[in-house]
Amino acid sequence: MTGATGPGDPPPPGDHPFLLAIKPLVDAMGGDLLAPEQASGDDVVLSWEGRDVVAVRLPHLSDSLDHILAALERRHGMPLPDLDRKTKQSVVRVLEQRGAFSVRHGVETVASALGVSRFTIYNYLNREAGTSGNGLRTR
Repeated sequence: MTGATGPGDPPPPGDHPFLLAIKPLVDAMGGDLLAPEQASGDDVVLSWEGRDVVAVRLPHLSDSLDHILAALERRHGMPLPDLDRKTKQSVVRVLEQRGAFSVRHGVETVASALGVSRFTIYNYLNREAGTSGNGLRTR
């Protein structure tokens, strides 16, 4: 068989429209795409029109934090320790919204990645908690 598909045959897995649609999301999460028959344990098998198309292997939480930090570094175009204070505060805000500090050693991991102390991270978090939605400090 040459690998060509005929009318009515499913497209090759890499060209399936569902796979193309979810790939950016899976990449952003740090997950892996697998053939459905390779799925195991906690993998999530996704179907399209009644057929299993792909399995997604989700990353461990600790790997997710590393993946998020790497994505933020790419987004800012420079190593995180080189960011200015205001941008580091913004990064901490994003990480808090994404649950980074609910992961064991999250504060230490983020502090190390930003090149600041844990105390600085807590100050950024407390500063944010003391600011209302309109940007004014609350008492």
